[in-house]
Amino acid sequence: MVHKKVSLRRILLAAAACLMIVGVLTFYLWHLTENIRLGYAVGRNQDEKRVLEKEIRNLKAEREALSSPHRVEKIAREELGLEDLKDGQILYEKR
Repeated sequence: MVHKKVSLRRILLAAAACLMIVGVLTFYLWHLTENIRLGYAVGRNQDEKRVLEKEIRNLKAEREALSSPHRVEKIAREELGLEDLKDGQILYEKR
């Protein structure tokens, strides 16, 4: 068997090529995992957004129920002891 002498330059070029290939593959894998991680984060944020929107709808409905005129009048009469106005209780100011 005859062994050819390999130059140092060829060895360095082969090593550089291997390093480049490993670097590209490493970057590619990092890119894939980062995309997957971001995809999961987007999914979690969308879920949280849906929950918050539902909570906002519920709070708006509760606000409407609590501020209904019938409820306000009932509280005013029963808890605060307010009554309907009688004649002469309203004074008008001339401008």
